[in-house]
Amino acid sequence: MNSKLDETRHFKSLVDVPESAAEIIEVVYQALKAKGHDPIMQMVGYIISGDPTYITSYNNARSLIRRLERDELLEEFVRYYVVNHDKDLQD
Repeated sequence: MNSKLDETRHFKSLVDVPESAAEIIEVVYQALKAKGHDPIMQMVGYIISGDPTYITSYNNARSLIRRLERDELLEEFVRYYVVNHDKDLQD
């Protein structure tokens, strides 16, 4: 019998796939950082131009970021900034 049929196969769990904009941004940020890029500048370049080559393909980051519209990314960045800097929300 074929020995390959007796081997255990591993599949990536769907739980490991980021779904929210925040999770996708975190994965992309870490991938860009790991490859030695300036993550902020690379993501700004992508948002402004729409050119996916600003984002590394390492760790599937380019495919992940393209799941979101650029305006969704910008909305998430603004939401994060406002929530973390609005003194009225922190009380």
